[in-house]
Amino acid sequence: MKGSTAYRSIQKRGLHIGLLPEMAAAVNGRTPITLDHDLGVFPETGRRLTVAQYADHVDDLAARLWAAGVRPDEHVVLYKTANADHWMLAAAVSRIGAVVVNLSPALDAATAAALIERVDQPTLLTDGAKLDVLADVPLAKITRRVVTSADDRPGVASLAELAGAPRAKPVVRPIDEAAVITHTSGTTGIPKLVVHTPRTQAVRLVPQWRLLSLLRKKETVAIHIPFVHSRMVAAMSLALLKEFPVLLMKEADPADVAEQLVRHRPMLIEALPNSLMEWERLAEDPRAPFGSVKVFSSTFDAIHPGTMSKLLKASDRRGALFFQIYGQSEVGPAVGRAYFRDFAHKANGRCVGWPMPRGAARVRVVSRDGRHPSEHTPGFVEVAWDGLARTYFGEQERYDANRNGPWWRTGDIGYRTRFGCLHMLDREVDMIPGVRSSLEVEDVVLSKLEELNELVVVQGPNGEPVPVLCTVDDAPLDRARWRSAVTDFPQLGDPVQIPRAELPRTATLKVQRKALARRLQEQLKDRA
Repeated sequence: MKGSTAYRSIQKRGLHIGLLPEMAAAVNGRTPITLDHDLGVFPETGRRLTVAQYADHVDDLAARLWAAGVRPDEHVVLYKTANADHWMLAAAVSRIGAVVVNLSPALDAATAAALIERVDQPTLLTDGAKLDVLADVPLAKITRRVVTSADDRPGVASLAELAGAPRAKPVVRPIDEAAVITHTSGTTGIPKLVVHTPRTQAVRLVPQWRLLSLLRKKETVAIHIPFVHSRMVAAMSLALLKEFPVLLMKEADPADVAEQLVRHRPMLIEALPNSLMEWERLAEDPRAPFGSVKVFSSTFDAIHPGTMSKLLKASDRRGALFFQIYGQSEVGPAVGRAYFRDFAHKANGRCVGWPMPRGAARVRVVSRDGRHPSEHTPGFVEVAWDGLARTYFGEQERYDANRNGPWWRTGDIGYRTRFGCLHMLDREVDMIPGVRSSLEVEDVVLSKLEELNELVVVQGPNGEPVPVLCTVDDAPLDRARWRSAVTDFPQLGDPVQIPRAELPRTATLKVQRKALARRLQEQLKDRA
């Protein structure tokens, strides 16, 4: 089977992640998958395996889950320690026709319990570390059964004990029924559970399949994104069907990342914007860890132009580019834009891109106040295509509130230029009176002050915009340099400096602006 044949089959029948490893093995079973850590469920496997071995592990785990009592149409909540085996276990759940509910290991016990309860008596697939986290949660009351993938516990079913279970026949879910459920970032409270179907997952592959088709050589793709995220489905599917060797990375420390990049010399890196920002310092590493990279890719959030510029200048590849995709869990990839080495530093960080070629999402901006959306009167960003998530599990009314026929309101505020570029200014819930775009302020100031490694503008106790900043190595802020950098933004309040480690973040490392604002307001009130 050729990768293009498998891709056409997926577009016709939907993307079923339980069948994907087997399909990829039929394309090229020798394609290597390398890890920077040991698998929790199969620690004896080591850190290098082939796609064929990967597919066999998925089939083995599916058999064990069937033996544990999991059946088609059931929901299986997967909440465990961060590890590449998460995606393997998710595929195994899908392979027997159950619906996998991916919960981030970054969620605390109360949030995880609330989501488990929302799913209504699911199977919980977890490990010892997370059972400890959930020690005070009445799991017997809110789950159908509990199964461990590692660190066996008394009285709990164990996948290890079910080794050798007879292989189960794959069960294919209907193309428009729930198949994978992920959750939103939860920047404003308890996350929403986003329902994806085989059809919506397949449609989301279209734009990036075309992008990857421009890469002729089968060189290594490094992936450093949360294993539980909906983006992981697309990233793994595309890489395996294109026969690219895959490096799956869990460790985020720049020193560990540098070792992996130097050893494996990837052609493409996909990572979170905040991870790439933290890795900027590696551009100065004499081993040139980014030297082999032809394409940097990020799909979770807009990224600062200075970061793109530093990364691209650290590449030795001719025509190296940074491809940014704007989207969200509910819509998938909406618009995209490529940045090149010589001009990335001049980019407008609010320009997140143009609609992608035929078959991809449509984007529009609609008025907020009756006036035509423009730079001075930005509107609501909306997206329409078959890749939209089907619903919010257990919160249909909340989903419907954002849906207008084929159009989904993203919650972002922006406008389109006369050339069609979408400029995203802010999340509607994060807008501050008197500030056109907090994100724009952050882009501009960060480009002027290299000593900053994070800047977030939030609303203070009196409605004023307060810049919260972090410096490299937590060095004291040079106030004179700060005043010089913010002369174009006289509305800003006095800066508040905190250690970077104290920034509240989501599972995808986005700063939780509302939580940060609440904490800041409490601190400022205490000082008053």
